[in-house]
Amino acid sequence: MDWFVAALRNNPELAIFLTLALGFAVGRLRIGSFTLGTVVGTLLAGVLVGQLNVQVPAVVKTVFFDLFLFTTGYKVGPQFFRGLKKDALSQVALTVVLCVTCLVAAFAAAKLLAYDMGTAAGLLAGAFSESTVIGTAGEAIQRLALPPDEKTRLVNNIPIAYAVTYLIGTAGLVWFLPVIGPKLMRVNLKAEGKRALGTTAGAAASEPWITSAAHRFDVRAYRVANEQLANRTVAELEAQPRDVRVFILRIRREGEIIEPRPSTVIRWDDVIAVATRHEVLVTHGAKLGPEVDDHALLDIPIETLDVVVTSRTLTGRPLAEIGRLDIARGVFLKKLVRAGEEMPIIPEMRLDRGDVLTLIGTKTDVERAADMLGYPDWPTHATDMIFVGTGIVLGGFVGLLSLTIGGLPLTLTASGGALVMGLVFGWLRSVRPSFGRIPEAAIWIFDTVGLCVFIGVVGLSAGPGFVTGLQKTGISLVLVGFACALIPHTVAILFGRYALRMEPLVLLGACAGAGTITAALRAIQDEAQSKVPALGYTVPYAIGNILLTAWGPVIVALMSIGH
Repeated sequence: MDWFVAALRNNPELAIFLTLALGFAVGRLRIGSFTLGTVVGTLLAGVLVGQLNVQVPAVVKTVFFDLFLFTTGYKVGPQFFRGLKKDALSQVALTVVLCVTCLVAAFAAAKLLAYDMGTAAGLLAGAFSESTVIGTAGEAIQRLALPPDEKTRLVNNIPIAYAVTYLIGTAGLVWFLPVIGPKLMRVNLKAEGKRALGTTAGAAASEPWITSAAHRFDVRAYRVANEQLANRTVAELEAQPRDVRVFILRIRREGEIIEPRPSTVIRWDDVIAVATRHEVLVTHGAKLGPEVDDHALLDIPIETLDVVVTSRTLTGRPLAEIGRLDIARGVFLKKLVRAGEEMPIIPEMRLDRGDVLTLIGTKTDVERAADMLGYPDWPTHATDMIFVGTGIVLGGFVGLLSLTIGGLPLTLTASGGALVMGLVFGWLRSVRPSFGRIPEAAIWIFDTVGLCVFIGVVGLSAGPGFVTGLQKTGISLVLVGFACALIPHTVAILFGRYALRMEPLVLLGACAGAGTITAALRAIQDEAQSKVPALGYTVPYAIGNILLTAWGPVIVALMSIGH
């Protein structure tokens, strides 16, 4: 045992990887349908390993924290700048009200119960599920004119309060938003979900290696045996259904396969390959003529391609309108992802710059549509590290600038600057997607592992004094964390419903986004049996990340008044 402890102390990198392994294992444990999650699991594992008094250089956690913050900004950048536009003002207003109420609630509770600034920052971070506050508040404390021992004590109090309040705050909101939120608005969430169901499309989320057997579109072959369809051009036949998109992809005529043009005339006894929604073929396919098993005719190259939207002419236009343009001929929309969240596919959904569309159709049609929509996001494993490194350096320089307000020096810190520059660079990537690519796998590493290494090192550093600190404030923090988590969301729901007149599903999704609680969004969607809440999630999530992260230095500055 002595050799094991000595090995960890002399090789702190081993202690970090041990913390990650234990933390991810703890994070997967289930209590009913509730899991601690990797962040809390890693923090608790770090505290446990930290009892061995392992010293880890502070620069380690800073490096990984900067990677995490830059990636967070990179993911939400396009939606953050979209939130500044007129059509998202209600969601921006709701987010500001909720985040300001979060700060006021945490500050008031800390003053009322005489918490120190470290505990106050941990309360803010945990009750509102914003782990970044641990880093920005910790850096702000290190800048104060205090003795080194006092700084260490205050910084170590942050994860103690965070660990307690995160559990109760997250669990409370996952219950509160889908259960109590609708009661505050006097609506039935399931009824709202059913009302929206008729206009939405899209399969439920599943593992990437599993697909649904129910296809939203299909291609079948029919022998033309309808006099009303014969001797008409492809363009005329495709334009005939007013509310349905139908495309003729190939023709077999007298044994030969023809690639049709809009002016090609369909003749009696031709065999045509028709592409449209599956239910349209089932209902109306027989009107064309008998269905034919023609493998060679249907052996059409079909491509599925992710496309990043950058087109100025198409941004802001609804899907229904775009579907009627020539750009959409032969192409179907399989999925729409915005800021990492899958959106419901509804006719009135408007495209945003930076949206990722998964298109499916013939190879020629899909690649033609990709060129007109924006940028084809071809699969790759390479990360543009010039882009990432430059962004973090520039952000760090910006974050080091300080502003004095009312005698209080406020600064984003170098890490906060990385978040801001991540927003800018994420937006640049959506505008000029030919550079700055970070593959999904790399985003997961930077985001999840970056945060967990930071949290793990925080736990290792706080470990020796964790139990003592928890004994002093643990009981009160449970009650205070629960109250501080629910009060801002209660205010936001009432404000959004009765002042802003927001739709209930969108409003609850916006609350989950502004509070940066993805688990609550999932709970709302499950309860409503609808993806519509995601429409309100992305813009508030982007702005909420920025505001709540910025509150770290702010609450430290407020708590330092009079000390």
